[in-house]
Amino acid sequence: MKKLRALDITLVGMFVALTAIGANITSIAPFLHVGGVPITLQTFFAVLAGLILGSRIGAIAMIVYMLVGLVGVPVFAGFSGGLRIIFSPTFGFIVSFIFVAFIIGKIIERKTSLSAYITAALIGMAVNYLFGTNWMYFTFKLWAAAPAGFTYKMAWLWMIPPLPKDIILSILAGVLAHRLEKTVLSKGQFKNVKRAS
Repeated sequence: MKKLRALDITLVGMFVALTAIGANITSIAPFLHVGGVPITLQTFFAVLAGLILGSRIGAIAMIVYMLVGLVGVPVFAGFSGGLRIIFSPTFGFIVSFIFVAFIIGKIIERKTSLSAYITAALIGMAVNYLFGTNWMYFTFKLWAAAPAGFTYKMAWLWMIPPLPKDIILSILAGVLAHRLEKTVLSKGQFKNVKRAS
């Protein structure tokens, strides 16, 4: 297990903070609703963590984000936190951020073209939806109070409204991260951040 450098720790802390802000962006800027759907940025920053930090550091950043919230710091949506979140139907989306960052990081550590960045971002978003939606379904079926007539199909229908937003933000994350890789991240102390993962 490689030691974390001071830069790595700083970047982990930055992405924990950004993901917390992304979870509550509509509380800070209530106008960020499109057709009644809140534009949250948690998935966006989880995707960016994998794209910018790579598989190891990106996953660590998302693990730290989850643990910070579980110990009670209000970093989750609605400025919530604490162990009770584990039993929430949406906790699977938080867990998925770890896999999102890791898988995306692995993809772009092998190929660094713009198309690879965008593809990796979209794959990460798909992982978020697959893991989170299935967690939500089984949570409702096993212990949470499910709505009347709740089905697996209904769980996926709930995911349709935020889907266009997440596709657009994932593509944007891929373009932004690729641009940063070719400019800021390829110079100075940032050079080979992902390779150090």
